[in-house]
Amino acid sequence: MRNFVILSALVALTACSGGRDRGNSGSLRGATGNVSRACLAADRSAATPALCGCVQRVANTELSSRDRSRLAAFFTDPETAHAIMISDTNTNDAFWARYRAFTTSAHNQCG
Repeated sequence: MRNFVILSALVALTACSGGRDRGNSGSLRGATGNVSRACLAADRSAATPALCGCVQRVANTELSSRDRSRLAAFFTDPETAHAIMISDTNTNDAFWARYRAFTTSAHNQCG
């Protein structure tokens, strides 16, 4: 399960899209925010500035700022994602549905 969560988080960091946040639109590289910083700080071999910036742009488009903060936490503590996934609350179930849609978009746009 832990590998699934880590893989999902890395896949989520592979998207390229325009952003909802005006400051992050433009070039296909260089979108900055808490998701891209967490992606780079996770120090995974596939995590490049271009890839992490791309994922940030998808996150900006598809997730609220609160959801982006929750997503960023997955990189430092993958068990957080697992706890949310197995949680049986409406709030966490709704977040998980948004997160899964986000990871699909991220994979499709930059994978």
